[in-house]
Amino acid sequence: MRATLMYGSGDVRVEEVADPVIGQPTDALVRVTYACVCGSDLHPYHDLESTTEGRRMGHEAIGVVEAVGADVTTLAVGDTVIVPFAWSDGTCAFCQDGITTSCVHGGFFDGAPSATQAEKLLVPYADGTAVKVPEGTDESLMPSLLTLSDVYLTGYHAASAGNVGPGMTVTVIGDGAVGLSAVLAAHQMGAETIILMGRHTDRTDLGKEFGATHVVAERGEEGIARVMEITGGEGSHVVLEAVGHMPAYEQAVAVVRPGGVVSRVGVPQYEDAPVGFASLFGKNATLTGGPATVRAYLEAVLPQVLDGTIDPGRVFDRELPLADIAEAYRLMDQRKALKVLIRP
Repeated sequence: MRATLMYGSGDVRVEEVADPVIGQPTDALVRVTYACVCGSDLHPYHDLESTTEGRRMGHEAIGVVEAVGADVTTLAVGDTVIVPFAWSDGTCAFCQDGITTSCVHGGFFDGAPSATQAEKLLVPYADGTAVKVPEGTDESLMPSLLTLSDVYLTGYHAASAGNVGPGMTVTVIGDGAVGLSAVLAAHQMGAETIILMGRHTDRTDLGKEFGATHVVAERGEEGIARVMEITGGEGSHVVLEAVGHMPAYEQAVAVVRPGGVVSRVGVPQYEDAPVGFASLFGKNATLTGGPATVRAYLEAVLPQVLDGTIDPGRVFDRELPLADIAEAYRLMDQRKALKVLIRP
């Protein structure tokens, strides 16, 4: 089969690799029908050290089950399934608490031997990981359903972990696909004022359609001052940080109101986040967030896509075949595309 491998920064190739096979009775083999490139894929695209074996890429997928292990009971050959970016058994103590990304038998597809930017995918612990799409679901909904494998539910996780609720003021830092998803989720949760910090008008215009009430294009001190002006000097009840770089974190700390919450879902590209008196401690502010527990949310949010309540698939603004995935990386890296849908 064909699969995407990255051999170093900027070096993305589609190559022939061995087909995956059922190895454990809890496995399922899935033929990928929809995949995509994630903003987090751009981190290794920028800084992956050269490797002779290549790193398998991709962690978001929809596909059709082609085979199941003997112990798989919830899936059957022919089922269309959403595959979250992390696999989990669904039974361990952490899964039972909803922290599925910390499953004792879990792992992440990205960089693993079986990754999603490929023609086929081996899904470990299939009963606890994959979620069946109802038979007869309209094909036009598949892009939005694909966002439930990661990007929309990562934005949703930011809002959920931040306890966004009716009447709140929420600031979203970052106008990428995750930031826009966070806007949509915060709007669904009843936030009254949603401030989107971003400067790419094609993206912030979509953010407005998703529910943003204000757009702040300024950065740094000017951006902080503008948010504080909008909030009457109080700051935001919740700040959703969807970038992962230190300047975004520092903005989040600066605009969160006393007693508020900073919820991070941008994969942190730094080690030392200030939490002392001058940042979070002095404000009695809470820091939360982390890898989105997609599997814990998926079945509850799925009906909102199926009935048209939300249309998070609008974050996809380009579609390319698997053979052209290197171009998808280039377009996203150069901000010529927000998020690229891949059709193997």
